[in-house]
Amino acid sequence: MTYETERALMCAVGKLLYDRGYAAANDGNLSMLAEPGRLLMTPSGVSKGRMTPDMLLVTDLEGRVLEGDRHPSSEMKMHLAVYRGRADVRAVVHAHPPVSTAFAVCRRGLETPYVAELAAGLGTVPCTPEFAMLSTEAVPRSVEPYLKDHNAVLLANHGALTWGGDLWEAFDRLETVEHTAKIVQNAQLLGDPVALTEAETAQLRSLRGMYQALRQKRDQ
Repeated sequence: MTYETERALMCAVGKLLYDRGYAAANDGNLSMLAEPGRLLMTPSGVSKGRMTPDMLLVTDLEGRVLEGDRHPSSEMKMHLAVYRGRADVRAVVHAHPPVSTAFAVCRRGLETPYVAELAAGLGTVPCTPEFAMLSTEAVPRSVEPYLKDHNAVLLANHGALTWGGDLWEAFDRLETVEHTAKIVQNAQLLGDPVALTEAETAQLRSLRGMYQALRQKRDQ
């Protein structure tokens, strides 16, 4: 079995998605570049909390299965679109975290700068304007406009999608999306949430390079 370390990591992150309630039953899917041109992909119809390393598939970047005897995730086309659109991405996570998915059902992004950490780190999280039928080319097409300038997107009536330089970063971004959605929901329930000013938001954005450098130093 190839890529044993990477497979173990995929299963660990999948279990974390399941345990934290971001991917119920067989929901959600993950992928990561094991090496250039070789992708590890979660199988279809398997709980992310009960995956084992042998269940994962190896594919190329065209979606052809090179190793494994299961069907790859039905949303593999969406993952492939992210890798095609962002050369710096090495992992993609899709799940249905409840609060951010509720925002997706209402077709509301997380774009108002309410939370300092979001402005300084992940950035805005738009929502696609229309529902894209599952497992069709409409899903990757709906994501493509957001790849260049964002690191996460809400899929209308579907869920959340994040990507990153490694699997942990992609997972952390998904968790940040859900945490932010909870904060915004609670602020709206309390009433009269106050957004950061344009100047404050610009200053926070200027910190992203520093945070990225610190993360890269940590991962060395």
